[in-house]
Amino acid sequence: MRGGFRTRYREEEEESAFVSMTDMTVSFLFIVILLLAYFASQYSDKNMVPRPDYERVSQERDDVRRERDDARRQIMRLQMLVSQREATITELREEIDVKQTEIDDLRHEVEQLKQELEKLRKIDPLETYLALSAVERRRILETLRDQLKVDFPDLEVVISEETDALRFQGDGLFATGSFSIRPDRRAIVESIATRLAQILPCYTVGARSNWRPECNPGNAIIEALQIEGHTDSTGDFTANLALSTNRANSTFSVIVGRSPELVEFLNFRKQPVLSVAGYGQMRPVKDNATKEGRDTNRRVDLRIIMYTPSKSEEIERIKDALTANTLRKEAN
Repeated sequence: MRGGFRTRYREEEEESAFVSMTDMTVSFLFIVILLLAYFASQYSDKNMVPRPDYERVSQERDDVRRERDDARRQIMRLQMLVSQREATITELREEIDVKQTEIDDLRHEVEQLKQELEKLRKIDPLETYLALSAVERRRILETLRDQLKVDFPDLEVVISEETDALRFQGDGLFATGSFSIRPDRRAIVESIATRLAQILPCYTVGARSNWRPECNPGNAIIEALQIEGHTDSTGDFTANLALSTNRANSTFSVIVGRSPELVEFLNFRKQPVLSVAGYGQMRPVKDNATKEGRDTNRRVDLRIIMYTPSKSEEIERIKDALTANTLRKEAN
């Protein structure tokens, strides 16, 4: 009995508990419904967005998004373009640096050329003096040649290719194989002596010197007036050397015999300018293989050697030496 009563009591107790849980659930749902009803009552039509406005705003949103995407793509393209331009600018700057280096080198070269040009523009007194001396020598030779050609039209006399000597064909003054001047040609050599006695005072120093600006404006001074004998290649070498020397000596003797004062004309070093030399066949001017060449090589040269100063400071000393005798004569 007691056991049955306990069982029934537990069942009633469990049923009572279930009923309580159901009541609580229903109460909770009721509260939720009340809350939903309350919140629903708080909304009104004016808080609702009309569909056309929603669609318009959505469209604008989509348009903005598309514009944003387009802008992003444009920015990416521009960034790529900027990168390319920056790379190009870098290359151009490198090229500019190279060109600038070349320009600097060219400017340096131009500056050097300007300096060289400036040096060239400056007149070198020594070069000017030597050029004037060469002009004076040619003038002396041309004067002698022209005077001799007037006096002796058939005389074969020319100025050398180097314009430093009068050249007389050997057979014109000497018989073949002889070193004695032909009697009918002696007047030619004597005429040369007379002309030299008139010319040398203006180009030498010493007691016979007589420099004048109109006859020697460049202050040129003769170092040597050399009588040179030459032969062709026919015959013995030593014999030809002796023959050429003897011909030069014979010419010298006639010149000095006609104008003894010629040995008194001195060069800058106070040495007589008149001298002789024999070269035999050693200095041909034409080919000895032909008769014409051999005839030309048998000759006597009257060579004028001008004094060449080693530095420009000597030029003034030369002028002083040339004018010394003239000034002394004027003082007396």
